[in-house]
Amino acid sequence: MPGTAYLVAGRTRLGVFVTGVTVTLLGTAAYVGLTRRDDVIKWALDPNLLLWIIAGLAVVALLWVTIVVTSYKMLRPLGSGLGARLGGSFVIGLVCCTIASGTALGAQNLLAQRDLVTHVFADGNSKSATRPTIANKKDPWAQLPRLNLLLLGADDGAGRQGTRTDTVMVASIDTRTGDTKLISLTRNFMRMPFPKDSPLHKFYPTGFWDPQKGDVEQDAFYLDAMYRNIPKLHDGILGPSDNQGADILKVSVGEALGLKLHYYLQINLSGFEQMVEALGGITVNINYPVPVGGDDDKHIPPGRYLKPGPNRHLNGFDALWFARGRYQVPGADLARQARQHCTIKALVERATPQNVLANYQSIAKAGEKLIRTDIPQNLLPQFVGLGQRVKSAKISNVDLDKKKNFPNGRNPNYAAMREIVANALAPKTKPVAKATNKPTGKVTPHQPSTETGDLESSCAYDPQ
Repeated sequence: MPGTAYLVAGRTRLGVFVTGVTVTLLGTAAYVGLTRRDDVIKWALDPNLLLWIIAGLAVVALLWVTIVVTSYKMLRPLGSGLGARLGGSFVIGLVCCTIASGTALGAQNLLAQRDLVTHVFADGNSKSATRPTIANKKDPWAQLPRLNLLLLGADDGAGRQGTRTDTVMVASIDTRTGDTKLISLTRNFMRMPFPKDSPLHKFYPTGFWDPQKGDVEQDAFYLDAMYRNIPKLHDGILGPSDNQGADILKVSVGEALGLKLHYYLQINLSGFEQMVEALGGITVNINYPVPVGGDDDKHIPPGRYLKPGPNRHLNGFDALWFARGRYQVPGADLARQARQHCTIKALVERATPQNVLANYQSIAKAGEKLIRTDIPQNLLPQFVGLGQRVKSAKISNVDLDKKKNFPNGRNPNYAAMREIVANALAPKTKPVAKATNKPTGKVTPHQPSTETGDLESSCAYDPQ
């Protein structure tokens, strides 16, 4: 305890002062950490305040080293031999190095945190055509009882021409409980709709496709081509934006599902591998051989397969292909969507506080390369709190019913999908009909399925 050595050496006033300050600082830190957790999170997400915290760490470390050295000088025996003095100096030097290295590690983590916040999350100068205006920034969830987050998996990287969003998913989160519904859209959907009040509806009143070509596959009008193609055709049509493709997808995907999408989170798949590596890998159940590589269109077979098995621990490269592989997999896109849901579940489980803290610098570095988003910096504390609720809540899948609503992607039944989503997010209780023996002559209309798949069971080991 800093200061107690001064008491032993007879420097009572100095010892009482230093010990009192130490006890006060430790008690205050414990009180703040236990009772003002939201404030601590807010401080850790403020780039300017993080610089002051780093400076404060350096000052505390310097004072601590000074106390250790002066305490030793006051207490060492004056008549000790050379060996004792060298031994004592070595121990004190080791203690000082420990203090300095611990401080340096803390400062490096805080700098990594600051870089992550400033590089990834939007500040006051960012532009978004679709981001909501939040009136109460202390409690945004009062305004947004259900948060709809668009998740995009982009394949941009070296050797790629433009960006395709092969993964398009919506996470609809109950902000009170953290319960989350995952809704995936297939990459080859055509005729993606736009709201009537959107300027894009004027150009595509029947959805994003070319009617003159007829009811044929139009890969330039697929969902996964909208991100790169529409900004080229209609630059700036939605207004100022840092990411036009994401804003366009928020509007169109929201219309397709009957939801207002509030923010987007875009994942660069080349950075996904680094993130999984930074977390130390993920553990999943593999129920059938998953191809690593391969190209269906060019008939190039994969180099190998991920073997089936329970609790398979995957490194970053294999985790990427677990989420992406589809070469000759039955129901390729839907199977891949299911595995992507399980990948998200595995990442949530892997991101324990201990694991994140132990690997924070590498996680933050990967995050800078991995993530684009329009979530503003001033809402990060609230998003962190919501993320903690999601981690301990239920994550489930909403089935859009491929057999009935999109047996192919050329003309999906978006109206039926909207009904499924609405019933899944806010199930309606059906009134109990009175028993009668008289035939009514009416045909009961088809009721869309609102069943959602619990990821705990759908991601379990069940070999096929």
